[in-house]
Amino acid sequence: MSNFLKRFGKDFELYIGSIFLSATTIIVIMNVFTRYFLRFTFHWSEEIAVSAFVWTIFLGFASAYKNRDLIGVELLMKLLPRKARYVMDFVTSLIIVVLSSAMFYFSFKYVAGSTKITAALEISYKYINASLVIAFALAAVYSIIFSVQSFKKLFSKENAEINGGDNQC
Repeated sequence: MSNFLKRFGKDFELYIGSIFLSATTIIVIMNVFTRYFLRFTFHWSEEIAVSAFVWTIFLGFASAYKNRDLIGVELLMKLLPRKARYVMDFVTSLIIVVLSSAMFYFSFKYVAGSTKITAALEISYKYINASLVIAFALAAVYSIIFSVQSFKKLFSKENAEINGGDNQC
């Protein structure tokens, strides 16, 4: 049980996102079956499926960013010297801290001020759009962690030795 909790804590975005993706899949399959074979549809199924899919997308984004699985420009980074890579990584992390923090702030304001409700279930869109707030909050936290890590790499003893060697050549 403890091992599961450790794995869940490490990748909770994936586990929760998987639940939402499973719900989306089940509801869509159920709705297709009832529409074509039983000649009726559940009026609420599309809202739940779309809502769950939105949560899946934003939790997946947060997980992909945390694991550094998003598309990057690796070729340009490989062409730079090691010290310049560390500097670029640090600057990029700082920029993403600012951007994700701003997106967190604006999405929080948007969700807090939302009065719109869904048509069939009459549920507030706040519950759907809260995925934005959570995803950008997580991205901001991960960006801060990445900034600290890249700052440590930039001024690490190993990097100083490498730079000392570069100056001697």
